[in-house]
Amino acid sequence: QTTKAETNGSESCLKEQSCLPLGGQSVWASLPPMSNASAEHQKPIIMVVASQDSASFFRDRSLGADSPISGLIALLTAVDALSHLHDLGKLKKQLVFAAFDGEAWGYLGSRKFLQELDEGDDSVNGINSSMIEQVLEIGSVGKGISQGDTLFYAHASRNSSISKKILDGLQSGSDSLGSDNVKVKPAASSNPGVPPSSLMSFMRKNTSTSGVVLEDFDSQFSNRFYHSHLDSPANINSSSIAAAAALVARSLYILATGDMTVDLMTLNTIKVNVTLVEELIGCLLTCDPGLSCGIAKSFISPSNACPSHYVGVFQDSPSSTQFPSYADDTSRFIWNFLADRTSTLASNVSSCTVKCNNESEVCVGGEVEGGGRCVVSTTRYVPAYSTRLKFEDNAWHVLPANSSDPMGAADPVWTESYWNTISLRVYAVQSTTSDRLILLAGLAVTAASYLGVVVGRAYISKITKRD
Repeated sequence: QTTKAETNGSESCLKEQSCLPLGGQSVWASLPPMSNASAEHQKPIIMVVASQDSASFFRDRSLGADSPISGLIALLTAVDALSHLHDLGKLKKQLVFAAFDGEAWGYLGSRKFLQELDEGDDSVNGINSSMIEQVLEIGSVGKGISQGDTLFYAHASRNSSISKKILDGLQSGSDSLGSDNVKVKPAASSNPGVPPSSLMSFMRKNTSTSGVVLEDFDSQFSNRFYHSHLDSPANINSSSIAAAAALVARSLYILATGDMTVDLMTLNTIKVNVTLVEELIGCLLTCDPGLSCGIAKSFISPSNACPSHYVGVFQDSPSSTQFPSYADDTSRFIWNFLADRTSTLASNVSSCTVKCNNESEVCVGGEVEGGGRCVVSTTRYVPAYSTRLKFEDNAWHVLPANSSDPMGAADPVWTESYWNTISLRVYAVQSTTSDRLILLAGLAVTAASYLGVVVGRAYISKITKRD
């Protein structure tokens, strides 16, 4: 009854346009780019995912430094480290990176991504769900350093041979880092399963999915500022994020080689840019410089320098193209960053502002003054909103729960009240001196009034007796 009442309430307010559905834009990219984004002759896919949104009591202060932005920064840094390798196309497996939006609200992004895969939409052209062999999620990794040691925990979805391969890959990646002393351990077997994560969406969709969530905790969640404005840069350690990125980058290279012999010389050249980690923290988690930082301004023209990772709302139809009108600053920055780092140079270098002539090319940095450049990259936006919503006849409609879909039955419909104009009146607090002067003036008026009453009564009494 509770679920039905909530659904009816959401449907009613959506029809009356007194509320709007929560939603945003997820981003995915392949490394290296997929040839013509075709699923033919596709290699097995290793999905590497992270969340890009958070929540807090004050939506504009939804930073989520440790949970989940530390994982997002580690993912972006790992992509940067791997992008410097040559001949990635010769590896046995295809790397696909995804940053899901709306995960703080019922895993909107990952659920919608999987639905788009089932329906074969253009936003996921080039990916076949049956080819997703392994899923590695980077969770909270900003607090992995304790007493000088760097330690992460790998939470496996199920006890399978594929999960064991991922764990072995992470261990081999850790061993290859040698003196950097980055350790990884399997999470305690007594844990009831994986922690709340996007991986759960994959598992609910397909119970045979094998994956691992990399976290900075074992059995007890360690972020006491979760979904709070206090989950700020002061709550994370940049060295921990850099260590996680190095571990992930090397482990992915090892996993992607499959049954091939790992090239140790190439493996040892995979190093993360620590300066990039620091810069991304400044860009995504502070107001100074915020999204006015150099790397962000080379890609986008931000609407606000102060970052906020609240998912936002859809005001009208979710765009089916790769140029969504409601992509927020964070999504646009991630899209441009991934498109740039996973790209190869186009045959004919040309400038652009929105799109390129060749279908396999995308326009990176098209927002900035002077235009961007066309590169070959398989980077896509995927709308992130409830799988039980449909936009039709210029209005949102709530679809009934699909009992045959293990995800749809539990998929909530999150909405936000539609505010036309919000105003605020502020009153300045007077100084203590003013308050004291007013009090003295009041006392003086009271004393003068009392004196006037006494004198007046005496005068009237005197006149009356004389008469």
